[in-house]
Amino acid sequence: MFLKRIKPEIIGGWKNSNGIYQKHTGISNMTHISQKGNNLFIGDNVFIEHFSYIDGIHAKVTICNKVQVGYYCSILTHSTHNSIRFMNEEFLNCVGDVYVGENTFIGPHSVIMPGTHIGKGCIVSAYSFVKGDFPDYSILRGQPAKIIGDTRTIDEKLIDQYPELKSTYYLKNEDN
Repeated sequence: MFLKRIKPEIIGGWKNSNGIYQKHTGISNMTHISQKGNNLFIGDNVFIEHFSYIDGIHAKVTICNKVQVGYYCSILTHSTHNSIRFMNEEFLNCVGDVYVGENTFIGPHSVIMPGTHIGKGCIVSAYSFVKGDFPDYSILRGQPAKIIGDTRTIDEKLIDQYPELKSTYYLKNEDN
């Protein structure tokens, strides 16, 4: 018997739960997406790298426009860590919606836990364990992830160094 080798590649296009085709979204053929009904929304210009897992079965997952999810990330809507210790009682499961705001980057090997809300314009550092509510423009790092900075500070420095970026900067029309 010969085993067919599957080559990791990014598949272009995604039809979201509203039936709208997002032609600029790329999802790896090696990413596992579990979905039930309309529990999963993935916006346009989203890029999900190889070997990630997105769980849209038990609660809603919203990944807004222009989000990048790195290699080996898990976005989870449920966890049975309590049920296992207490005779697998279903009521002890941890279940919650996950929201990832637009223009957010999730670094490789990160875990986003149930009930997490990540605002827009955030950076999640590699290997972070993220649980809770995080405001727009947060820089998150650690296990558990904590806010260590604000992306607007980094952006200001980049725009000072490369003024040509100012015309394409996504915050240009917002009041800060």
